[in-house]
Amino acid sequence: MSDYSLVVDETQDGLRLDALLSVTFEISRTKVASDIDAGSVLVNNKLALKSHRVATGDKVVYNPIIKEAINPADQVVNIPILFADEDVVVIDKPVGVAVHASPGWEGPTVTASIAALGHRISTSGAPERQGIVHRLDVGTSGVMVVAKSELAYESLKDQFRDRTVKKIYHALVQGHPDPSKGTIDAPIDRHPQENYKYAVVNGGKDSVTHYETIEAFAGASLLKIELETGRTHQIRVHMAAIKHPCVGDSMYGADPKLAGKLELHRQWLHATQLTFRHPKTGQDVTFNSAYPQDLTLSLTRIAEAYQ
Repeated sequence: MSDYSLVVDETQDGLRLDALLSVTFEISRTKVASDIDAGSVLVNNKLALKSHRVATGDKVVYNPIIKEAINPADQVVNIPILFADEDVVVIDKPVGVAVHASPGWEGPTVTASIAALGHRISTSGAPERQGIVHRLDVGTSGVMVVAKSELAYESLKDQFRDRTVKKIYHALVQGHPDPSKGTIDAPIDRHPQENYKYAVVNGGKDSVTHYETIEAFAGASLLKIELETGRTHQIRVHMAAIKHPCVGDSMYGADPKLAGKLELHRQWLHATQLTFRHPKTGQDVTFNSAYPQDLTLSLTRIAEAYQ
């Protein structure tokens, strides 16, 4: 893995070094802390402690240490199963779980976790993500489906490609979008300077996000968001593009001070509902996911703070 580097901007000022790197590069905080202790991170060309608070303008270089082998047990966590049959398994993905294994990620994965529960996964798709027909970021929780049969894999891939799957998210964003209900139609592609980020880019992939305000607070708004397309980081990129980043999303410019007040350690983004056509029965099926505790508590805190 090549070095990761960044220049700390004003929205990241004051963050702990381990927290900054974990959120920015979507690598587990335990892994980052271990690498910092091993001397693989430089701040302004000097070694730093994991508790070091970065400042605007700091130059950070991170060279993740790759182990020769990962213990498979380390990639397994208990994931709630919402539904399972011979074709699909629908899960309620917790925060901090990657969908599949990837370089630099040593934490739990969806694929390893559901396999450990005895669910067969489709062999269709790239070797590292067999059965995966859509993804949620490590820092995003909520409902997602994995294909168990080859029939399901082909059917679901077609449904996602044809945009017939209904994907509903809730997001707490900074400020108040104006208008309070609208559509963001802006192409997304890899960030031209930072290869771990995405951005609205001319000539990028067609990307459409519909949103509406559920509740407005003094400093933030709770939105219902429906994705028409499914680009990587789509909601996070689109909300940042209209100057209303998801609360806690320091990668895309959110204010870390607000996240700190709410004791929120990731972006406030949750996949609340998923509707798709069952690949065998042909009937539409809908699955829902309630907010996890960290998101519920942060909502309570922001409501109480501005009463």
